[in-house]
Amino acid sequence: MNADIDTLEIKSIPRVLLSADRSSSGKTTITIGLLAALIKRGYNVQPFKVGLDYIDPSYHSEITGRRARNIDGYLMDKNAVLDVYTHACESDGGSDIAIIEGVRGLYEGFESFSDLGSTAQIAKQLDCPVILIINARSITRSAAAIVNGYKNFDPDVNIAGVILNNVGGGRHAKKAKEAIEHYTGLSVIGIIPRDNSMQISMRHLGLVPALEGRRRVDDFDERIGAIENIITKGIDIDRVIDIAKSARPLEKPKSTSTIFTPRSLKDTGTRPTIGVALDEAFNFYYHDNIELLELAGANIKYFSPIHDAHLPDVDGLYIGGGYPELFAAELEANESMRNDIKEASTAGLPIYAECGGLMYLTEKLTTGVKGKGTYHMADMPESTHRMVGALPGHTLMGHTRVVSYNIGTLEMDTVIGQSGNSFKGHEFHHSEIVDLPHDAKFAIKLSRGVGIIDGWDGLTVNNTIGSYAHLHGVSYREFAGSFVKCVSGD
Repeated sequence: MNADIDTLEIKSIPRVLLSADRSSSGKTTITIGLLAALIKRGYNVQPFKVGLDYIDPSYHSEITGRRARNIDGYLMDKNAVLDVYTHACESDGGSDIAIIEGVRGLYEGFESFSDLGSTAQIAKQLDCPVILIINARSITRSAAAIVNGYKNFDPDVNIAGVILNNVGGGRHAKKAKEAIEHYTGLSVIGIIPRDNSMQISMRHLGLVPALEGRRRVDDFDERIGAIENIITKGIDIDRVIDIAKSARPLEKPKSTSTIFTPRSLKDTGTRPTIGVALDEAFNFYYHDNIELLELAGANIKYFSPIHDAHLPDVDGLYIGGGYPELFAAELEANESMRNDIKEASTAGLPIYAECGGLMYLTEKLTTGVKGKGTYHMADMPESTHRMVGALPGHTLMGHTRVVSYNIGTLEMDTVIGQSGNSFKGHEFHHSEIVDLPHDAKFAIKLSRGVGIIDGWDGLTVNNTIGSYAHLHGVSYREFAGSFVKCVSGD
């Protein structure tokens, strides 16, 4: 610790990070099962997800009953990571233990020669012990070489135990466990067999979101229960808790001012109300964004573009990402809702839409475009559906796949900030917007990323802005204050 920095100890709770040797090693299902097992034991568990994924945290929140939080070392500096972590652990009555799910492989990040944006970076920033999950399918002694490589790659990352996943049987488990413990000195604290019960439905962006899963999958709870049962049998839960308890108290600069501080509006009258679209089609939100809007002075009122006939009485709209392409027929059928949103936009109501929300606000959406490829397990029939039409353009679903951090600057004043404001965000989509008029207005110029067209994002009409860029309010700190100020008329 730098003696020149005035520090404050953060109240310590046990914490552990689950990472893996690569993507698709099973860390999400193992995390889900572990969360469920700890909840069954009576623990108040605070979940986190490294990176900017929306879907995995939806399961974390569903299982624990607490708001899962995202932490990302590329978008957030160390103080911001500590701020999110501390606030989450202390909110909602406090927590007993923190479980952090990593992203991709432990060392995958933004660059080749640093840990920027990686799970390893977060493990070091939170001084957090790591349990490494290895996909052991078809390997035994080689698993020891993999573990040794991960253990020795960065000595500052504290790998404290190993879980073997996709194990074929008793002989397979014995050989792999013996090799790892002999050659690496690390304990194998879990062995998970190959089992179809560990599978959760997938589609083109990953898992089916928990909200949709609960509404559409008849045996949703049974599937989660089956995963919990396998994890309880296969993992030494007491050893996981002991590893979490070994985490040392954290320190942060006393000068750090938390972003999670309530701010009052200039006018001390009624709090403005922001309508947030939430249903099977739109559910990609960071809990921090919603909370920051509340702290900035807004009330939140949820509504469903699929199920509700009309907009509620609101002062602004936030339409997040999701899967409007999979619910295009239902969205089109709800003509009264589409008309309400179009009329609100024309009247100048502040509206902010991200990715799926952008697609919904365009004129029409076409799926199953010939020659555009397939969408893994998603059912994408060939069809075109009318959307809101608050923004120009025609959304095409195709084989276009954009997965990237982005960096942008506002080129004009908008509902989410003033001209000159810059942000780091991300985009993840399989669609493109075509048939844009020559005079279409864009509010965001990207220096990194793809956006809507030619590096431009933030399609704008009146006080409505739709972008492929997803923003996190802890990284782009102008988001909440600017939006609330706009909807309140300040």
